[in-house]
Amino acid sequence: MEGSKPPFLAIQPSKDLGGNLTCASQPARLTSILTLLSLLLLSCGVGSIRCSSSTTTIHDNSTDMMSLLDFKRAITTSQALRSWDLGIPLCGWNGVVCSGLEHPGRVIKLNLVNLSLSGMISPSLGNLSFLRRLDLSINGFTGEIPPLNRLQRLEDLLLGQNSLRGTIPDTLTNCSNLYELFLSSNLLIGEVPSGIGRLSNLLLLFLGGNNLTGEIPPRLKNSSQLEYILLADNKLTGTIIDELGKLPNLSELNLAENRLSCGIPETLYKYNQSSLRYLFLDSNMLGKTLPSNFGDTILNLKVLTLYENNFEGHLPASLGNISGLKWLDLSFNNFVGQVQSSFGNLGLIQHLDLQQNNLMGFIPRELSGLQHLTNLYLSDNNLEGGVP
Repeated sequence: MEGSKPPFLAIQPSKDLGGNLTCASQPARLTSILTLLSLLLLSCGVGSIRCSSSTTTIHDNSTDMMSLLDFKRAITTSQALRSWDLGIPLCGWNGVVCSGLEHPGRVIKLNLVNLSLSGMISPSLGNLSFLRRLDLSINGFTGEIPPLNRLQRLEDLLLGQNSLRGTIPDTLTNCSNLYELFLSSNLLIGEVPSGIGRLSNLLLLFLGGNNLTGEIPPRLKNSSQLEYILLADNKLTGTIIDELGKLPNLSELNLAENRLSCGIPETLYKYNQSSLRYLFLDSNMLGKTLPSNFGDTILNLKVLTLYENNFEGHLPASLGNISGLKWLDLSFNNFVGQVQSSFGNLGLIQHLDLQQNNLMGFIPRELSGLQHLTNLYLSDNNLEGGVP
């Protein structure tokens, strides 16, 4: 190291048996010299005689540059990447953001949204070891999601609205700092990896608009920070697991357009759900009655869609307790009885859809006081009289 001397062997004269000084033999001197050079090379590095200081950090972004050039070569249409050239500094390339302080010159973000890029996503992106955000959404990428498990600093992975195929790699769960996983609107198959529960920092899980099968993994409860879960428009089966209702920060749950059955778990409405704002469960096979206390605890809900589920029984009067509700769609079910007068308490409601049920009786006059109501659908029921 600079400021200290590397170890070496001193070449000193030797004495003969009579105590007289003699010069060492030529082969012995050569051996000592070669040993000295070897130690110098080991201490200072091949090709360099001067050692670098232990306090000096060299920020070499050549690995990042070569990784991005490999990525570019795999892209079929790359007009948007014309600036990706060795004659232009890496940090000046389109969509590339470099670190300014902690690790100068290293790539920390790659933002290539909606640039008409197509082709395969090169595994070389897995070498961008300082990457925090990878956004390739709204393009035409095909093939499978490459291995990215070495990106330990990755916080946002956005590959939505492409044509990616194959399964979701379980190795993605090694990216332990992920906050956002957005893979929606692709052609992905297989199950939701149970290992996602290992992502303890995950806030947003967007996997909708694929061909995912199997059940919702109970281990999602371990991702206790989750705020948004969007698994809509897949082929998921089984039940809505109780664990989803135990996520303390859950703001939006969208499980619409799947093949889920066996009703709505009590954990989603029986306990305090003050954080829940959006609940989309439409177009499934939930097919049970809604309990009378369904609206008692989801008081901050803004949107509730339960249409096309084969629900039956009476409309819960407790739905009228959700005073901030703006959108309520219970259409295309088998509800019976009257339209609840308590719906007149939904002072902010804009969209109320009760069509295609078996409701009967008169339309309650309380609905006439809903000043924000712009869409009211009551057709294909057995209602009497006119709209108040």
